[in-house]
Amino acid sequence: MVDYSVNSSVALLLVNNPPVNALSHAVRKGLADGMLKATKDTKVKAIVIAGKGRTFPAGADIREFSGPGKEPWLVPVGNGIEASGKPVVAAIHGTCLGGGLEVALFCHYRVALKSARVGFPEVAIGILPGAAGTQRLPRVTGLPVAFDMITSGRHVPAEQAKKYGIIDEIVTGDIVNAGIRYAMIMVGKSTIPRRLRAKPVPDAENVQKYADAAMAHVKRKYKGYEAPVYCVKAVRASAEKPYDLGVENEKTLFNVVGKSGQARAQQYAFFAERVVGKWEMPGGNSQTAKPIPVRSTAVIGAGTMGTGIAVCILSAGLPCYLVEQNQKFLENGLKTIKALMEGSVKLGKISPEVGQRAASLLKPTMSYDDLTGVDLVIEAVYENLELKKEIFAKLDKVCKPSTILCSNTSSIDIDRIAVATKRPEKCVGVHFFAPAYHMKLLENIYSTKTSPDTAATVMKLGKTIGKVPILVKSCQGFLANRMNTPYGTESGFLVEEGALPWEVDQVMEDFGMPMGPFKVRDLSGLDVGSKITAEIAKTLGVTLTDETRFMAGNRYSHMNTVLANMGRLGRKSGKGWYKYEKAGGKIASIDDDVITVLNNHCKKLGIERRTISSQEIIERLMYSCINEGFKILEEGIAKRPEEIDISWLYGFTFPKYLGGPMYYANQVGLGRVYDRICYYHENFPFSKHWVPSQLLRRLSEQNIPMSQWMASPGARL
Repeated sequence: MVDYSVNSSVALLLVNNPPVNALSHAVRKGLADGMLKATKDTKVKAIVIAGKGRTFPAGADIREFSGPGKEPWLVPVGNGIEASGKPVVAAIHGTCLGGGLEVALFCHYRVALKSARVGFPEVAIGILPGAAGTQRLPRVTGLPVAFDMITSGRHVPAEQAKKYGIIDEIVTGDIVNAGIRYAMIMVGKSTIPRRLRAKPVPDAENVQKYADAAMAHVKRKYKGYEAPVYCVKAVRASAEKPYDLGVENEKTLFNVVGKSGQARAQQYAFFAERVVGKWEMPGGNSQTAKPIPVRSTAVIGAGTMGTGIAVCILSAGLPCYLVEQNQKFLENGLKTIKALMEGSVKLGKISPEVGQRAASLLKPTMSYDDLTGVDLVIEAVYENLELKKEIFAKLDKVCKPSTILCSNTSSIDIDRIAVATKRPEKCVGVHFFAPAYHMKLLENIYSTKTSPDTAATVMKLGKTIGKVPILVKSCQGFLANRMNTPYGTESGFLVEEGALPWEVDQVMEDFGMPMGPFKVRDLSGLDVGSKITAEIAKTLGVTLTDETRFMAGNRYSHMNTVLANMGRLGRKSGKGWYKYEKAGGKIASIDDDVITVLNNHCKKLGIERRTISSQEIIERLMYSCINEGFKILEEGIAKRPEEIDISWLYGFTFPKYLGGPMYYANQVGLGRVYDRICYYHENFPFSKHWVPSQLLRRLSEQNIPMSQWMASPGARL
């Protein structure tokens, strides 16, 4: 796991644990043994630690977190590195993260390629750096930078890391050879002044000010998350305690937060994101299917979704045609894309060079004839089946036979769109979430005719453009929106029965959602939901009135439409479920007029309002979705619970510290969840989302671990 060699008078400890050279037990032991060997060898005058392959060690082996672990631990190994009288140089390329950066900070010198990145991402899995990172980094960078890096988990480019003092020299060429050359320069120099344990934390007398600011920041930005708070406490100790006591304090805090439910949930989410890449469908899977090369693309529609999708494609360096039906719409789309790209550059999400290149890669057009040679087209017009079929029929005639035709539909069965073409095997859904340039989820949907190679292509494209792609089977609403529908439906029923919209929002925000369901409605626009409801009613042949309480045998609430018909469209009109400081405003305030409208509505329909507890609000919004999630699994729409949880984490910003709705259900206990679903089904028999899932019933009776849910008998219909 650590290859040892001597080049002239320099010992090389080359970590060899692909793919990311994780600091497993074998690697830690290899580093300790290598240091001992190099120290004893009188011919060795300096030591270089580097990573073989694509990266310097990129962190701990997270698989060891679930077990007891084995010595040697990283801190004693690091102490041995630092105590060496022979200069030790960390030669960094790739990603030097977590434990890898801690190893580098134990070294006396650090050199890196310009392309390298460093950071402490532990906070993303619910923990903090546990091998003296919270004590050593502040001694190099100062407190403000250390607080920021450790609580955010951000990756810092090598040149910025050099400005912070983390990197001593940016080098070029082969990193190992560059490290050896640098080490030879340092031969004979005392290592004592380079030992960080003996260095004071700069500006330590202002630790109170910096720590208070950092704590206020993390409580605001990472509301509900425990790990950032513990990170602040650990870094603060670097300025208030002697080094060894600071390390002990870090260890105590690490053990506390590491054993928390949040850490387990965030680590589950970490692995879930990797599991969903191992997809399967009839006829193929991620191992057997071969993605088609995508070198050119097109987006149909220059509206909100189309422009957002184009930004994703352009930011990844792919050429993209933008197609619109008239010049005005096209020009508006180009202005939007330009503004979004400029904003991404300002925020540091893309480099100025990428932003400039995007302008040359964007090809606006009003002619489908320009798309004859593209490899993949994404249709991004509004949700209208006939319009989408018309576009797919045009594309089928114009595009080359190998072109993949994608629809950004959020709910329409892909088979119903693909029927307009002679290439149904190359038709697939690619459901982006708004705003497309920001939200990480890409829900790819295969139909009964979609080929595995087509699915493989859009899954690979998702990764190329920086998304977290999942693959699901086509049905009405697919996975994400189908499962999310009860969430919105039940919130409407709750305000009819006695809750107030801001009460529901507050409960769900306290639960961990970044925004309650009624604030989300105001953000989206009440008219949008009203139009969707009207389309559904039209399809079902139902005429909606103010007295309508059921639609196709299911309970129905039209309070959203009542408000929309009053001109209360949400933020854009300045009033919706809340009132705002102005049209287009963002500050939501309680509006007594909504209470009046709500009371009149309930009185007119004979609904007797009652007091509703916070627990009931959580159960009705979450358990209804969870029940639908189990139906999605038993119908084979999704293959595993991780796909559902990832869709909620990255599509609806479900709190990662709860793992996802299916993980959350498992933590609550499937028996408890099933019993409450049965209770609500008995009390609300005219809501189909309360009909208990048979898979959930079986799993709750058998007490099967989550990892084995889909392997259990009768897991699918």
